[in-house]
Amino acid sequence: MACAILTLLWKAPAFRGLKTLGLAATRCFCKHQPALAAQNFTDYESMQEQYKPEVPEYFNFAKDVVDMWAKEEKEGRRPSNLALWWVSDQGDQVRWGFAELALESKKAARVLSEQCGLRKGDRVIAILPRIPEWWLLNLACIRTGTVLIPGTTQLTAKDILHRLKTSKARCIITDQALAPAVDMVASECPSLEFKLIVSKDPREGWLNFSNLLKLAPAEHNCVATKSHDPMTIYFTSGTTGAPKMTEHSHASHGIGLSINGRYWLDLTPLDIIWNTSDTGWGKSAWSSVFAPWIQGACVFAHSMPRFEPKPVLETLSRFPITTFCSPPTAYRMLVHQNLTSYKFPSLKHCVSAGEPMNPEVMEKWKTETGLDIYEGYGQTETVLVCGTFKGMKIKPGSMGKPSPAYDTQIIDEDCNILPPGKEGDIALRIKPTRPFCLFTQYTDDPERTASTIRGSFYITGDRGSKDEDGYFWFLGRADDVINSAGYRIGPFEVESALIEHPAVVESAVVSSPDSIRGEVVKAFVVLAPDYVSRDPEALIKELQDHVKKATAPYKYPRKVEFVPHLPKTISEKIRRNELRKAEWGKA
Repeated sequence: MACAILTLLWKAPAFRGLKTLGLAATRCFCKHQPALAAQNFTDYESMQEQYKPEVPEYFNFAKDVVDMWAKEEKEGRRPSNLALWWVSDQGDQVRWGFAELALESKKAARVLSEQCGLRKGDRVIAILPRIPEWWLLNLACIRTGTVLIPGTTQLTAKDILHRLKTSKARCIITDQALAPAVDMVASECPSLEFKLIVSKDPREGWLNFSNLLKLAPAEHNCVATKSHDPMTIYFTSGTTGAPKMTEHSHASHGIGLSINGRYWLDLTPLDIIWNTSDTGWGKSAWSSVFAPWIQGACVFAHSMPRFEPKPVLETLSRFPITTFCSPPTAYRMLVHQNLTSYKFPSLKHCVSAGEPMNPEVMEKWKTETGLDIYEGYGQTETVLVCGTFKGMKIKPGSMGKPSPAYDTQIIDEDCNILPPGKEGDIALRIKPTRPFCLFTQYTDDPERTASTIRGSFYITGDRGSKDEDGYFWFLGRADDVINSAGYRIGPFEVESALIEHPAVVESAVVSSPDSIRGEVVKAFVVLAPDYVSRDPEALIKELQDHVKKATAPYKYPRKVEFVPHLPKTISEKIRRNELRKAEWGKA
């Protein structure tokens, strides 16, 4: 069955004599698709035609992808590249091929099934930093059919309590740093039966995963999972309300992310990708697990607890990383460094997602490194919706063209598809057939799940437009768009203009009431240290004039307030709604 699902085209002559990128590539679950190297893709229309995914009744990523690569590796039919290359802050390294990755993850699966008694459908919360065990547990949960619920290490005891009680998880896995927080709330969680700690040292009341892994047998019979069975649940933070449980199936990530790996990340089995995303976010699954391993590429990981520009640049210089994936905020930090003092001999492809990219950042990165940044747009609920795929013309500020997995449109309130240049809701057609890449549901919340549907479309909650060339442009969240004197203004446009000014470290733009215009643009600005002591009135005028020059004059912030920090969700999204409600007297 596995061969029918994942057709591998590793012919020795295809790699003979090649020192860089191979000419063969997987079919990525695309039916009747000819062999085609990812780096040779240049035609967007051809990509749409070629993408014809097979979704079999049964599918398990660990068995049907990772174990198949392990078999190819043992038989010498894949290039001698790693599957996981992990580096610690102290310089320690873990280097696993697919064979060792498969073996260790089977042992981890035995720990979950035998030591914890977990069964298919049980929910497991894993809150771990970037350590090799995180990758093993991703695969172990897939092998056992348990539903993984990842969490960021920034969670507090209160956050953990909410997740445990809401998810009814039977097991939680974390390290010494967060174990005390779990112990503070565990007694309030009747569903919690097992606590696993990843540590060299024992902890009372906890099973020691590290020790159990060493003793576990290296064989495991993978549980039969159907393609549409639940595989993972993400707690997604929004601008309003408590985090919601977003459920994805085995097919959604294990097959759906083939688009990311092949066409957006442009990966082959000879590539090494470094994605800096936190292990608690869906983006880590996108670019640190499924998309790379579908392509047989190596995942590079650095244990750094927080993003720091200099260590990142040094790592890109030191290791043979070919593909770099990081959010716009990270690139903004990097371009403020002296990039000319670093050399990236192996780096050939840079991508970004998570928020819109500022065109000026793209330009500076290109000038300093010679590399373009390819944007991708998606949500925890959707996987990739739009992207500037390798080979496409880059339009700075655009999120590219739709993924072939979706019929993506700009629609109005009555579900009419809008023509180019018209602003509306970014929506995905889900009728008559719901795309398998799309999330299954908001778990245990049918009302919220239903609220995302309008007619034949899934409504992303984002506003945007499409140009004559079919490129999509992000305007902002639907509830963040400002309507001032008949002009619709997206907060991102103003924030992008403000960030160009050296005085601005960060900003959040919301609507503010106005007796004449109904509402006007207000900017909350965090100042750079050198500007804190400047005359505030003069600085406000300077920023307003700057925005007038950087974008359409009507978009400038008529009100500006300097603040020490901005309110954010735990996933670092700005809570514009909190600022907006305060402005309108609803706080």
